[in-house]
Amino acid sequence: MIPCKKLITELSNFLDNEVDPELRQEFEEHMGRCPDCRIILDTTRKTIQIFRGCEPYPLPENLHSRLQQAVRKH
Repeated sequence: MIPCKKLITELSNFLDNEVDPELRQEFEEHMGRCPDCRIILDTTRKTIQIFRGCEPYPLPENLHSRLQQAVRKH
């Protein structure tokens, strides 16, 4: 069975239908047996549905500048 950690790292590809059929089958089998991963998948799907089509909220200029500085620093 595919380990939870691998499932989570490939979750985006799974949701975007970008995994090969064999891995998709492993995901689906895992979801049938692992309630924690099923919750993560369902929550992620619902989050995507909620935010799909939403307009981005503009950042205040002060925050935008601070974020840019922090990125440059790291």
